[in-house]
Amino acid sequence: MMEVICNDRLGKKVRVKVNEDDTIGDLKKLIAAQVGTRPEKIRIQKWYTIFKDHITLEDYEIHDGMGLEMYYNWQPTAAAGGGVRRAAGG
Repeated sequence: MMEVICNDRLGKKVRVKVNEDDTIGDLKKLIAAQVGTRPEKIRIQKWYTIFKDHITLEDYEIHDGMGLEMYYNWQPTAAAGGGVRRAAGG
């Protein structure tokens, strides 16, 4: 069991207890539970490396006490003007 610190650079720091054989997707689920958002909207990275959900923390050589960068992915919704469908034939 180890502790990983995720900083969103907006003033929120999240400390999460995980195992080395947990995946990045598992880490995102734990972070999402603490932050109050969906795991799909979270992106974890270190410098310019964006971590993929299916790879383990051990494979990325993430160790106890390591700090990671957390970003929130924004996806346009119908209310924001994205994803609007038009009627066929018109």
